[in-house]
Amino acid sequence: MYDQYDALIFDMDGTILDTEPTHRKAWHQVLGRYELALDESQMVGFNGAPTWRLAQFIIEKNHSSLDPYQLAAEKTAAVKAMLLDNVRPLPLMDVVKTWHGRRPMAVGTGSEHSMADALLKQLGVRELFTAVVGADDVERHKPEPDTFLRCAALMGVDPTRCVVFEDADFGVQAAKAAGMDVVDVRLL
Repeated sequence: MYDQYDALIFDMDGTILDTEPTHRKAWHQVLGRYELALDESQMVGFNGAPTWRLAQFIIEKNHSSLDPYQLAAEKTAAVKAMLLDNVRPLPLMDVVKTWHGRRPMAVGTGSEHSMADALLKQLGVRELFTAVVGADDVERHKPEPDTFLRCAALMGVDPTRCVVFEDADFGVQAAKAAGMDVVDVRLL
């Protein structure tokens, strides 16, 4: 089905790994320390964005003076503490396994690079990917195209010859901005 592409790029959270429930739990844990509120329906709109961007939104909504980078760091630490024990692959991982060795593949995620590597290694699938690009590997994040363009560059593939698998609006926009075809896995 993807023979016409030279490379496949996958978002991680919510696309190939079932990490969303743990991310929500970590946010609630950290926000509870500061008595901050978060509307989960609004959180979904930030899927694919770096953690500090959602932290900034939460701080603004709650009229708080907290540092968004510190809040994001606390949430990341909370996720790390619980995620490695709870992460599970999603069905799209079958596509990864099917295409391994046939096309270069990369992960382009809004998570930090070290977190992505740790999760993929925990599940024993890190070696299936030629490259991993995290939020800390680029200056401009999804919906900007930089994450996916860096994936293509690391694989040595023309961006227009790549297909991206995404589960978030920011990621879909980023793939299109990179000149790549995109499969919105929410529609599968």
